[in-house]
Amino acid sequence: MNSETIGKLTQNLRGALIGRDHIDYEDARKLYNAMIDKRPLLIAKCSDAADVIAAVNFGRDADLPIAVRAGGHNGAGFASVDDGLVIDLSLMRGVRVDPVKRTVRVGAGCTTGDVDHATHGFGLAIPFGVVSTTGVAGLTLNGGHGYLTRQYGLAIDNLVEADVVLADGTFVTASKTERPDLFWGLRGGGGNFGIVTSFLFEAHPADTVYAGPIFWELKDAAQIMRWYREFLATAPDEFYVFLGLQTVPSADPFPVEHRGKRICVLLVSYNGAVAEGEKAVNAVRQALPAPIFDFVGPMPYPALQGMFDGLYPKGLQWYWKGDFVKTLPDAAIEAHIEHVAEAPSEASLMHLYPIDAAVHRKAGNETAWNCRDATWSMVIAGVDADPRQAPTLKKWASDYWQAVHPFDLGGAYPNFMMADEGDARLKATYGDNYEGLLNLKKKYDPDNLFRMNHNIRPAA
Repeated sequence: MNSETIGKLTQNLRGALIGRDHIDYEDARKLYNAMIDKRPLLIAKCSDAADVIAAVNFGRDADLPIAVRAGGHNGAGFASVDDGLVIDLSLMRGVRVDPVKRTVRVGAGCTTGDVDHATHGFGLAIPFGVVSTTGVAGLTLNGGHGYLTRQYGLAIDNLVEADVVLADGTFVTASKTERPDLFWGLRGGGGNFGIVTSFLFEAHPADTVYAGPIFWELKDAAQIMRWYREFLATAPDEFYVFLGLQTVPSADPFPVEHRGKRICVLLVSYNGAVAEGEKAVNAVRQALPAPIFDFVGPMPYPALQGMFDGLYPKGLQWYWKGDFVKTLPDAAIEAHIEHVAEAPSEASLMHLYPIDAAVHRKAGNETAWNCRDATWSMVIAGVDADPRQAPTLKKWASDYWQAVHPFDLGGAYPNFMMADEGDARLKATYGDNYEGLLNLKKKYDPDNLFRMNHNIRPAA
């Protein structure tokens, strides 16, 4: 690389090109997960699709490794690359709601919070995740599950079309009628096939939800988990309940006398009439022991989406392990409780997110996201602010996962997988769809330009 070559890219960008000597370099290269520390050669801050095309052509012709950054939230750190080019989409944050058609056009740099803010004014929402700082692009391309999933499906189930820049610099649109093979692969295959510059989603009614967390001491966890595994199958679609094993944070609004306690939490959300939601949650309250506190009540949907943002800001140390889970036998419950009791920090956790109901109503080969017969998506996350804790977080999460994985399915939600998972895990995650993804990769990215991801290598 020389100044003349870099200068040509600068001339072709409306956004900024940030090199290592740029005043904004250190801030621009930071990721959500501070355990990942990479030093790219260049960061192209793209303002539109034309910028993305210019950056792709430059990176390919210069033979630079390319990473794509949208929200920068990916736990494995795929949003950056050492000594390569980061194509940064974070400036592309436009959202346009069509309340008549109930569709939403979303720029690839948006967070889910950006979209929630725009759609809430129309009483609408898109099924995204549970933290509003998450990037829409990474969440969607790997499936996307959250509070509205039981009712409306995964994020990819509500994707209508996507604009994509391919490895050769071509700009295309993918939908059920236009490049349907690419559209199939984008819905769960990650960033393997190109760079999505905008998404068009179907939106659904969601305004005020009856929602919030209910906390019990860990001594009640086994009873609650046994109840939960039976309850979920009978719950109406609009009633979403995820289960967590974690620690009461030492921060407001949590009562001082309970801070630091290991607990079992049910995070409930009823998207429907508030009175019906209160009735549904009251039935849960009556079925279980008295909690140590209960923060459930009516709230705007975006408030629910942003509930954890303050507890998990950018810059913490994260190590993730995930699995798809079909059943929760007593032996698995015992293993979960044993390992959570030894959590290395207040922020470390295990969550079971439901992926049943509406998710199960689509065939496994309808999208690249394959695991339509699971009941939950599990994540184990070792989290702490102190970089010195990184080895301890990794060991705890890995040991915990080793203990419960024999009870789980072979694959996992890609957004809950680190970069050290290996091909066997990827094949287990995609199952019968893996061969189709290999062939799609060969067609759209034969030289594997887009490889900073859970990489699907082109078929020979």
